[in-house]
Formats: sequence, C-alpha cells, structure tokens
Amino acid sequence: MGHDKERPVRRATPEERAAEGRAARRTAPRSAHAEYRRGPDRPDPLAILEAQSALRVPELVPIRYGRMTESPFRFYRGAAAIMASDLAGTPDSGVRVQLCGDAHMLNFRLLASPERRLVFDINDFDETLPGPWEWDVKRLSSSLVIAGRANDFDESERADIVAATVRSYREAMWRFAEMRNLDVWYAQLDSERLQEMAVGRVSKRARHELEVAMSKARTRDSLQAFGKLTEVVDGRRRIAADPPLLVPIADFLPDVERTALMAQFHDLVERYAHTLPSDRRALLGGFQLVDVARKVVGVGSVGTRCWIFLLLGRDSEDPLFLQAKEAGPSVLAAHVGASRYRNQGERVVSGQRLMQATSDIFLGWERVEGIDGRTRDFYVRQLRDWKGIAVAENMVPRGMRAFGELCGATLARAHARSGDRIAIAAYLGKGDAFDRALVRFAEEYADQNERDHEALVEAVRTGRLPSEAG
Repeated sequence: MGHDKERPVRRATPEERAAEGRAARRTAPRSAHAEYRRGPDRPDPLAILEAQSALRVPELVPIRYGRMTESPFRFYRGAAAIMASDLAGTPDSGVRVQLCGDAHMLNFRLLASPERRLVFDINDFDETLPGPWEWDVKRLSSSLVIAGRANDFDESERADIVAATVRSYREAMWRFAEMRNLDVWYAQLDSERLQEMAVGRVSKRARHELEVAMSKARTRDSLQAFGKLTEVVDGRRRIAADPPLLVPIADFLPDVERTALMAQFHDLVERYAHTLPSDRRALLGGFQLVDVARKVVGVGSVGTRCWIFLLLGRDSEDPLFLQAKEAGPSVLAAHVGASRYRNQGERVVSGQRLMQATSDIFLGWERVEGIDGRTRDFYVRQLRDWKGIAVAENMVPRGMRAFGELCGATLARAHARSGDRIAIAAYLGKGDAFDRALVRFAEEYADQNERDHEALVEAVRTGRLPSEAG
C-alpha cells in the first residue's frame, strides 16, 4: 500500500507576517517597554552571583568579584544572569530570535573574516539561546546609559545615544524586512563600509582613531600572542606564566596528573576537530599541541574553566593559539527553556554561526571528562584573530552615539537571520514609540544596576563575598 504524499506546509505571506507583528502591539504595547518594575519577589542579585560562583574554579571567584566591584559598568558586564531574571517579567511581543544573551556594547567589536577582511560584529555568545528579541535590545541600551554615566554624560546626552541606537535597530530591521532571504544572509559590515559611515557622524580625530584601531586589530593574531605569551625554556617554546591570570599546567599540577591532563587535551583537540568542516580539519591536522595554560578571561566569565592551547605547525615559528572555554547552560535557560543541544559548547557554536555574518574558521566544540571525574562541555576558537574592542571610557557623546548606531544595526542583522524580520519591523513601526520607551527603560535599569553594584561592594566590605584584584 502506498503512502499519501505529505502536503507542503503553507507559509504565511509577507502581508500576513506584518499583520501578526502589528497585532502584537495589542498584547504588548510598544510604550509598555518603558517600564522596569522591581517586584517584591525579585531574587537577591548576590544570590544569583553566588549560585554561578559555586560551579566555578574556587580560587578564581574572588577575582571575579574584584573586577565587578570596580564600577557599575564592570558589574553590569558580569551580571547577565541578574538581568535575564529581570527581563523575564517585561513585555514580550511574542516574536522569537536567536539571542546573543549578553549584548552589551563591548560585545560588539572588530573581527576577522575567513577571507582576512576586517568586519564589525557581535563577539560573545556564551549565553546564546532563542528568546524575545527585545531582551538583546534592552541589554544593549542599558549598557550605553551605564557607560554614559561613567563618562559623566548628562541625561539628555544619554537619551540621545539610546534613541539613536534603537532607531538604528528599527530602521535596519525595516531594510532587512524588504530584502530577499539570501541578501540578509550575505549582509555584513566590513571596514571599508565602517569608514564610509564614520564620515559626517564623528570628528576627523575620531575617524583617525578608528583607522588606528583597525590597524591595531589586524596585528592581534596568533603571531602577536606568540611573542607576548610565550618564552623559550630549555630550548622549547612554552607559554609564559603570569599568575593568577595565566598559569601553565606545569606550574600547578604534579608530573603524573599533568601527564594525564595533557593526554586529555591531546584527545580534546583530536575529537574537537571532528566538529569542523573537512577542510578546516585538514588545516588543524598540520599543527601539533605543545603546551597548555589556564587563562582568566573577561568579567562575567572569570572562574569558568578556560584553557589556551599552543600548537606549532611547519616549525617552531608557525604558531596557532586556540582557546577552549567552558560552556554551561545559558543564563537565559531558566526563563526561555533549555537548549535543544545536549552539548552546551554546540549551543554556543550554533548560536554564533547563526548570528554572526562570518565566524572563526576554528570554531567548534567538545565534551571532556576532567581529572576530577566531572564531565564539562567546551567550545573552541582562536585565541586572537584580528580583534579590536572599543574603549568606552574614551568616548565622547557624539562618538558613543555613532558606536551605538553601529551596534543597533548589527544586532538587527543578527536577529533578522533567525527571526521573523517582517513581523519585528511591523511591530516596531516607522515611528519612534519603541525608541522613546527604551530611553526610559535604560535609565531605570541603570538605576537598578547601580543599586546591585552597591550591594556587591557592601557584601565585599563586610566579608560576605571574597574579593581580589586581578
């Protein structure tokens, strides 16, 4: 007996998708996004941080708290889990996209494409999961207010920066809504386009600083890391110690355990290679692992297990640095549902490949059983590959506004690749209702962030939480 052919699923027309987006305004008015309400049952933010720290390397946790106490902005960078909890109670249009999960302004930066072109894109995907697109926009907007306050920008200057950023997101989403699917996928912001956009937006001095930053970014690669992070010991190239931020395994494990761990790392590199396309796997096969060190990275990530691998290719002057970073469940998972990927490293890699216009050629993942008997997931990428990061402290209002506009448009492109760009554009509309709402939200959430930062500072002062400079 034959089987009936499955009928193709009818797809909504662009007009129907736009109608759905406009209809969402009834259940989640755009103006409603202005409010941030601190409910009486709001979880203790320090308890959220402590729960994360319980899963991290104990001796590194004080460094995390030390970095977060330095300023409200540094606290915010490490408080993605706190904000995820707060965003769970905010209005939701119902349209889902692949979220970055930690879209603060310093997670937008210059990166290298596989074709060796410098592009501007989102960088950090540790928390990526599908969820409400509004959450990324709110995290970006709030970060700009917090950075603006640190630079002593007045309220009107901060409002102008946020409004311009959200307008850039909204207008870019409209452009993407009118584009063909393939054109959205191919869209990217390269260095040439970045320089063109800077004309008329920022001063001549700022444009010069951009050129310097792009030139500097091109030098941040494995060769630069090789010269900075390694030394010759007994005629062999090794990673140089800089404790507690960079510790070679030879410095903190006895010989027997070190030999066992190095064997596991050799196995990790070999097995991780199978998550790469075949051509990249062949390229990696030309390198040999020679040394490993534990590295402290970022602010929010401090205490997670992060290893850097030194590999050598043709000879001792042909280096490749890889970074294997522990991947736990996203801070969003408790609020939007668990990842469909069993391996959290694969979750990170899949989200990154979906949101970025172009990704690191060595991006992959693996699961490892440590010498403590616990199994952990990791994702792997190059340690340095033409990365250039903005310095928020050096920005003037006009420069931060231009940077915010770049971030807004870049975030819209990332969301348009995975979500219903037509519905989002229709929901936003061509007026500034959503823009104005987020100006208010960002200021109110910056107030909350300052209160949480003060609570952490007090907890360190009274000895509830340990702190160490690093």
